Amino acid sequence: MIELKNANQLVLMRNAGRIVAETLALIREHAKPGVTTLELDRIAEKYIRAQGAIPAFKGYNGFPATLCTSVNEQVVHGIPGLRILESGDIISIDCGALIEGYFGDAAVTLPIGEVGEDLQKLLRVTEESLMQGIAQAKVGNRLYDVSNAVQTHVEENGFSVVRDYVGHGIGKAMHEDPQIPNFGKPGRGPRLEVGMALAIEPMVNMGTYEVQTLKDRWTVVTKDNRPSAHFEHTVAITENGLEILTRC
Repeated sequence: MIELKNANQLVLMRNAGRIVAETLALIREHAKPGVTTLELDRIAEKYIRAQGAIPAFKGYNGFPATLCTSVNEQVVHGIPGLRILESGDIISIDCGALIEGYFGDAAVTLPIGEVGEDLQKLLRVTEESLMQGIAQAKVGNRLYDVSNAVQTHVEENGFSVVRDYVGHGIGKAMHEDPQIPNFGKPGRGPRLEVGMALAIEPMVNMGTYEVQTLKDRWTVVTKDNRPSAHFEHTVAITENGLEILTRC
């Protein structure tokens, strides 16, 4: 069942989204060669708590950290630790915050130092696919219009979209209905309505779309060990049109 948010609920969601956006902007400043993923996690937790919010991921189904930090071939759910970032790496940072009973959720993939043209293209296309999907999130369209826009742009550029993990509704729970695949035929799925809040999040692989989970039971990697990128925004469909809640 898809819960539609009213104006008062969206005020609370804007605040959660703001905190997530500001946290990611702060991490962008610190994600440089020589920094560990654990250092980034501590910076994020300190900032989120200073805003009066709670790190949404920490303790969620047992996840041990504030951020998901996924490097290179890691797709999602990477656990922060002592890994030192090196020039040429890419790192996907997924962040969530909970405040006054509502969640915000967003992700960005960052280049570390100088990265090759192939990785630059992967990041650019993934972010573009997110924005093309968001452009389809409007009243009267169907959910899979969003999905198809993402898939089309990704595959036209020679990459693949992950099938095993999808976007989701968001609000009083981190994961609400509907699930939002990054692939599918247009014109299908529920009709989009005012009040829907959605976390749209393309996960795009340079090679095969197939993934597997490591022994830590969290970190998801590409099966062919080629790089992956991840971008995400929480958006709301309002009477005034689409609003990105996690944009600075």
